[in-house]
Amino acid sequence: MEFASLTTVVTLINIILALGFLFIERREAGYTWAWLMVLFFIPILGFVLYIFFGRNLKKKNFYKLFIEEQEYVQAEADKQLAAFVEGADDRSQLLTNYAQLINMNIRSSHGLLSSDNEIVIYSDGHQKFAALFEDIRSARAEINIQYYIIQPDRLGRELRDMLIVKAMEGVKVRLLYDEVGSKRISRHFFRELRAAGGEVEVFFPSLLKPLNFRINNRNHRKLCIIDGSIAYIGGFNVGDEYLGLDKKFGYWRDTHLRITGNAVSHIQGRFILDWHQAGMHERGDYGEFVFNMEPHTGTSPVQIITSGPNSSTEHLKNMYIKLILSAKKSVYIQTPYFIPDTSFMDACKIALLSGVDLQIMIPNKPDHPFVYWATWAYAGDLLNYGAKILLYENGFLHAKTIVADGEVASVGTMNIDSRSFRLNFEVNAIVYDRAIAEQLQDIFLNDVRLCSELTVERYAQRSLVIKLKEGISRLLSPIL
Repeated sequence: MEFASLTTVVTLINIILALGFLFIERREAGYTWAWLMVLFFIPILGFVLYIFFGRNLKKKNFYKLFIEEQEYVQAEADKQLAAFVEGADDRSQLLTNYAQLINMNIRSSHGLLSSDNEIVIYSDGHQKFAALFEDIRSARAEINIQYYIIQPDRLGRELRDMLIVKAMEGVKVRLLYDEVGSKRISRHFFRELRAAGGEVEVFFPSLLKPLNFRINNRNHRKLCIIDGSIAYIGGFNVGDEYLGLDKKFGYWRDTHLRITGNAVSHIQGRFILDWHQAGMHERGDYGEFVFNMEPHTGTSPVQIITSGPNSSTEHLKNMYIKLILSAKKSVYIQTPYFIPDTSFMDACKIALLSGVDLQIMIPNKPDHPFVYWATWAYAGDLLNYGAKILLYENGFLHAKTIVADGEVASVGTMNIDSRSFRLNFEVNAIVYDRAIAEQLQDIFLNDVRLCSELTVERYAQRSLVIKLKEGISRLLSPIL
């Protein structure tokens, strides 16, 4: 009798908690139903999981900007938008063709367009870190670094020790890492860097190391800005696995950009906001940062687009959707996870039904089982519409790229899943340059040779166990 009473009480409490979640939190329907399933099938514990993984972030002025700062940012966006709409600028035909996409990015995320950038693409970790470390060694005034994951291994120690040397030389060093992504990092790891004058901040730190109430809202950005004139942006984190030295993953295939030009100032501006938020530094002290305002000779137009749980709309997802729907011939996507929402799936289907060659490359090596099987479920759905699904077999594919018609491309940190769409803080560079887009397209086509194809016939032959895994994973996909 006592057990029955306890069960009744637990059930009632769970119903109240579930209803509270349903009516108080205003969420997308799929996300709500996924959490309701967890709450009802895992009483009480499900609500504890929701406290850690499901709560909304307060969006109102998350970065605590002064009213004057907000007005300045809005004024700059309005100025460029007006000039672009009126055709007052000297734009290329390519920019004219993508005017709607550019306008949308300016309106939604204040992603200003700069047209004087030079870009180098890195698709191998050894090449990327060799270039980055050379630029760090050459730094004269300032190094700002932000990574989701920094491992305390050989590569992580090499980066740290290099920053210690630069700090001792008098270079201003700021390093920001994510607490959950860099969970293996102890506070003592950067002790010597701090002692040398370097500054280190942690994004959404834990009260206790295993206990973090913001485990669901992580800073997934990977940025490095050197002397205000060079910026790195892309998918590589810092760790030996990103050099292909982890036997579990094998070769690590990723994509990163090195940018010089005025886009660097926009990337720097993003770093400053995250830096101030993490460290609660004084707002408005932008004068402490280096901004290289010299004329640049590059010719690649770039927009830096950011998105996060503090955003009013899902800027990066919308950018991808607009790019897919703007394509006339082809869309090539590389992503480690493909767990789109309904709007993204509909965009893919519309493009395929319109005759666009849509190819999606995903890894054939799971790092998260539920995520892997959910990826198969969504990719399998697109096969019947004519999508070409490519399974990367040469290690682990972590690149986050999209190329449309060999004209426009985006590289950054956003995965195609709900976590990147609405939960994590992300950043991408979108480049309006045929030469760069063609380079990224060639890299994609070279990777195709290292892939097997998931055909309709192959997908139909999967076992009942795999189908069950896909079904469960798909139900949970909005919260994976």
